Amino acid sequence: MLKIFNSSTCKKESFILIKNKTINLYVCGVTVYDFCHIGHARTFVVFDLIVRYLRFVGFKVKYVRNITDVDDKIILKSLKEKVNINDFTNSMIREMKQDFLLLGLLIPDEEPRVTNYISKIIKIIEILICNRHAYVSDNGDVIFSIKSDKYYGTLSGQYLDTLMSGKRAIFNKMKENPLDFVLWKKSKKEEKIFWESPWGKGRPGWHIECTAITNSFFQDEIDIHGGGADLLFPHHENEMSQSRCVNSKFKVRFWMHVGLVIIKNQKMSKSLGNSFFLKDILLNYDPEVLRFFFLSTHYRHPIYYSEENLKKSQISLEYLYITLYNTNPLFNLDDGENVFEVDFYSALNNDFNTPQALSILFKMCRKINYLKRINTSKSNFLSFKLKKLGNCLGILLKKPKDFLQKKSFFDEETIKKIEMLIKKRNDARKSNLWAKADELRNKLTKLNVILEDFPNKTLWRRKK
Repeated sequence: MLKIFNSSTCKKESFILIKNKTINLYVCGVTVYDFCHIGHARTFVVFDLIVRYLRFVGFKVKYVRNITDVDDKIILKSLKEKVNINDFTNSMIREMKQDFLLLGLLIPDEEPRVTNYISKIIKIIEILICNRHAYVSDNGDVIFSIKSDKYYGTLSGQYLDTLMSGKRAIFNKMKENPLDFVLWKKSKKEEKIFWESPWGKGRPGWHIECTAITNSFFQDEIDIHGGGADLLFPHHENEMSQSRCVNSKFKVRFWMHVGLVIIKNQKMSKSLGNSFFLKDILLNYDPEVLRFFFLSTHYRHPIYYSEENLKKSQISLEYLYITLYNTNPLFNLDDGENVFEVDFYSALNNDFNTPQALSILFKMCRKINYLKRINTSKSNFLSFKLKKLGNCLGILLKKPKDFLQKKSFFDEETIKKIEMLIKKRNDARKSNLWAKADELRNKLTKLNVILEDFPNKTLWRRKK
């Protein structure tokens, strides 16, 4: 049985699903004011893994991930670059989708843009005002009153008395409470992006966006709602409070939060200048290496990003591919190795324990490499299973030769040169010209190539 750690209860709970019901999964997406970074990549790889696994074991999943395409940061960036905001956001969304395509992420079933839900947002704000959960401030902003929700703070464990004790006496006088937050922000004169509303020209606040979108797609219940750990408070707390006040029947069965990315013992943050763009990382590393790196740490734990840790992930993933390199994966219904699958599923059913699942794959590799020496057919059967389980995690999707040679990192001329030198070296070896063969190997080494000699062929792969 699948067990998931529920952020709202801080414990693992059994994920029980009604027969034939589709799993509703909602993940807070990107605010498109800049290129996607390593933190985005980690969060979305984790939920990509969750969707893949749930579908792999037979569940139907409706996966929705929003795009925030109106926000203070977006407006400021478009003004700074003197670009029309719609052109700017469209450009950033194209970049995001290209990054995610390269990373091998599944495309969500729905990818709603906030600006397509303005009328829904306005209707929800009207309900909140009518039910006295929100008020119009003196400056024209519409503000949510957290004191109006007696359950505020229950998701994150941040209770009002504690929160208030940490606040300074000086705060925005337009608010009744310093913790109240904006639902609708009145536009400034210099801003060209706005919508008409009962409260004048303006735009939505951040938290109300997800409430409007989840209300549109899921109505009363979401099975799994996720995002990065930094969203638990205040974003998800505020979102849940709004949703509850609009619809008393609304509930989220499981809240899931992905741990932070740590760089040189600091939380990764653009404000600290220590963020890494995904597109830059993928210039030097295969996307599966990055995915392997993320999956090698449990999703709830912080992950320590460094060049050294990426290289370790590359070496580990190469070992899996090298194991498959000289095999011919074949399907066999009764290969006597079901213990690996049982252990693999047990790991993922235990709150998606990907480090444990990866360890099962390495055990399979050791068995395959042993079988290669004594029983080729059995090694082929087990290699099929290795590839199948790897695919469930979103790795081992490529042909081993293609992954290991990394031809995308070489130009055509260099590839031709590599293959020509290998042919000359093999001719030299056949003629017992060992000095000449060694000389040619050295030339290949300088081209960043590693050779593996087999009785009837020589295989090559790129060295990082």
